[in-house]
Amino acid sequence: MQKLRKTQINNGVFWVGIEEAGVYILCGCPADSVKHLMKQGLIVTRREKGVTFETGPNVVLLSDVLVQNGSFSNLAEFPILQMLYRQGMLLPNHVNNTGLKPMIIGAKDQVEAQMQYIMRGNYGLLTKEEMIEAGASPKMAEDMMRLKLKFAFGKIRRTIELLDTRIVRNRPVEIRNGVFVSHLSLNVFKFEYKGEKVIVDLNLGPNENYNVPYSLGFHHVKREYFAVIHSGDGDGWDIYRPCMSSILTFQGKIYLIDIGPNILNTLLALGISVNEVEGIFHTHCHDDHFAGLTTLMQSDHRIKYYTTPLIRKSVAKKLSALVAMDESSFNDFFEVCDLEFDVWNNLEGLEVKPILSPHPVETNIFIFRTLWADGYKSYAHFADIVALDILKGMVVNDENELGVSIDYYNKVKDNYLTPENLKKLDIGGGLIHGKAEDFRNDVSDKIILAHTSVELTHEQKEIGSGAPFGMVDTLIPSNQTYVFRYAAQFLRAYFPYIPMYNFRILLNNEIVIFNPESIILKGGVVNKDIYLVLTGNVEQIHSESGLHNVLSAGALVGELSGLTGSLSLETYRAVSFVHALRLPEHLYLDFVKRNGLYSNIKRLQENRRLLQGTWLFGEGISYPKQNKLAQAMSFHKFEKGSDLAGKGLSGITVVKSGKLQILIDGDVFETLSVNHFFGEEGVLFGMDSLFRVVTTEPSEVYNIPTEQLIEMPVVRWRLFETFKKRRRFLSNPESSNAPIFSWRDEFRVNISDMDKHHRLLFEKANKLHDVIGSGGENDALMEALNFLVDYTQYHFKEEEEMMRANNYPEYESQRKEHEKFVKDVLKLKEQINGNDINDYIKVLEFFKEWIINHILTADRKYGPFLNIKGIF
Repeated sequence: MQKLRKTQINNGVFWVGIEEAGVYILCGCPADSVKHLMKQGLIVTRREKGVTFETGPNVVLLSDVLVQNGSFSNLAEFPILQMLYRQGMLLPNHVNNTGLKPMIIGAKDQVEAQMQYIMRGNYGLLTKEEMIEAGASPKMAEDMMRLKLKFAFGKIRRTIELLDTRIVRNRPVEIRNGVFVSHLSLNVFKFEYKGEKVIVDLNLGPNENYNVPYSLGFHHVKREYFAVIHSGDGDGWDIYRPCMSSILTFQGKIYLIDIGPNILNTLLALGISVNEVEGIFHTHCHDDHFAGLTTLMQSDHRIKYYTTPLIRKSVAKKLSALVAMDESSFNDFFEVCDLEFDVWNNLEGLEVKPILSPHPVETNIFIFRTLWADGYKSYAHFADIVALDILKGMVVNDENELGVSIDYYNKVKDNYLTPENLKKLDIGGGLIHGKAEDFRNDVSDKIILAHTSVELTHEQKEIGSGAPFGMVDTLIPSNQTYVFRYAAQFLRAYFPYIPMYNFRILLNNEIVIFNPESIILKGGVVNKDIYLVLTGNVEQIHSESGLHNVLSAGALVGELSGLTGSLSLETYRAVSFVHALRLPEHLYLDFVKRNGLYSNIKRLQENRRLLQGTWLFGEGISYPKQNKLAQAMSFHKFEKGSDLAGKGLSGITVVKSGKLQILIDGDVFETLSVNHFFGEEGVLFGMDSLFRVVTTEPSEVYNIPTEQLIEMPVVRWRLFETFKKRRRFLSNPESSNAPIFSWRDEFRVNISDMDKHHRLLFEKANKLHDVIGSGGENDALMEALNFLVDYTQYHFKEEEEMMRANNYPEYESQRKEHEKFVKDVLKLKEQINGNDINDYIKVLEFFKEWIINHILTADRKYGPFLNIKGIF
């Protein structure tokens, strides 16, 4: 009988079960993996010894890469919560609390990132100091910490206290009870048990995506003056519905209230494209309200992010832990718009009041209102809240005890029960969610019950209504058609120098609606109309060349073929409900000719086709943004053997034809061909490239300047992924015959003393590596390690003094990075157990990754700053 069983759960997600060993592995954990396991019967409810609990995995294998085809592959928070609480592995006196911990296994960088991300998901901000830094007063921070610790049963526990880990390498490593795993290649793993083996491949194919566990259908939603579109009333365990969320329309603009998993699927079902989203209102950092943020940070514009500084800080720390970016990078991906607690914040006529709500992580609920003929109309979005009986049980009289005061309880109760026109409630129950029964006497006009995966009881149905996906509550109807406004904005973006009166002939055409999955324009035919997409998404398909892009609002369908009377090269197909402005081709041609636009349009079309063929600029970038890039592109030709350094190529350079090689110290580590690119360090960090780029045959490239790229989060994200991939080459000792810590001239910061320090750091690190390799005794190992750590601290002190004396603007962030590194490396040093070589290897690996990454990013920035001051 087969002992090792493999089952496919989703694209790129598998279950490996070894019942005899008691090991059950979820391989890959994108959003909603737990829901897929439930649907396939791999998580079921059981009852033993009078206790009801769920079965499920006890090990999670992480993907080697965080993102595949635009989707995050590693979101382990809910699988781990299911193990700890729904299986009962953490609960006192539970039948499944046997001392066995859930386990995360995978590559070192991914395991470490998940451990930090889960820690932030459990607790949010970890100290009073972090709360004060986020804007809380000392008294508020003290009260919040007393509440947080009460929820946490008296202690904030490090993730390592809750979970076990295994780092998976090429050699087999034991998981538990004779089950072994090894790494074969990128995202390919082998599991072995008693002579049996299975191979698991977590890679997604070129056009594959992770499937969603539920079907939402398609909904035709009108943009109202002030309305609430219900985009989710389930919770993180509901296999049939999205998690609790809403979409607010105000004066035709789209605002998301919380962003749970599979947000693109939600928007697609509602006929909303990402570039229509004006902003996000965010309640807290739990994954069922947070996971979609990882998708929206890959938008083509910085979406406005509305919440209080306290919640923003909590969210930014979790997101930065997940993606291994500096916390300050949050502002690179979102336009931060901080709100103030307990007051009406006026956002161009939409007023919003955030209110602190008791929860294990920092949480604010929202009340929205706007003025109308008979007074204010209001909507309250209450996720997540706490049951009042649970909160009352936390009331204490002594401020030194964990819990809350009676005044705090009364304030929360009053806030919850304030009457509104429409109120949406979390009624998930348990220790950290609300109860419908608390609102039995609430006199709000309408109450919506949400955040639950179970059917409403008759008693709950007497209290509030349901809100199926796509249902709309209109508080103030619109008496105008906002999509015409969108049309004017898109045309203005296309033709910024054409007077508005010239547009009116185009704007006077009809708006047509295409049903989902209907062909708008078929390839190989001559189109008589051109369509300006105003809402929704359209597929652009040319199967022969492999071209497939999803176009969002602002795209012009059939423009060039309509102008030239030629056959359309591509087929265009509605993905959702689509509103489009129909432009008769003869009318559009006349507009183009009268305004002298024809040659420019043809050039832009050709340039857009080049952009759409690339990974960097294709999927996820709207037509208006692609147009800006197409306008800014410059073309260059180079003969074979050309060194492209000093050729005036700032920003990103993309290969149009030919081949190029990226070199460092003469080593070739990447060959670039059509649609590949280079130059990411300059765009991300303002630094000269570490690498030389040389043509190996006659080549054509096009160059896009930095200022056109820096405000596009999706481009920034893809550049960061490329930077990390190329940076791994430098810290990979197998890339060349050089020592593990190989100093390269490209590492120079052009400050003589600091370059000497850095070279010495590499020498001392290599000495420790040599002692480890020769099997040195403990005294020799510890002597080499102490020498390395002591010199590092000396270097940091000298470097900080140099930056401080010269008023370097990033001195404080550098100082904090140094401080954290010393703290972490000393902690690792304390964990060294006798002569265990593996403990020293852990310290050396940590040192290698940190010091090389730090020199390549932070240190190389101060060189140009000091050089300008005459310091070399």
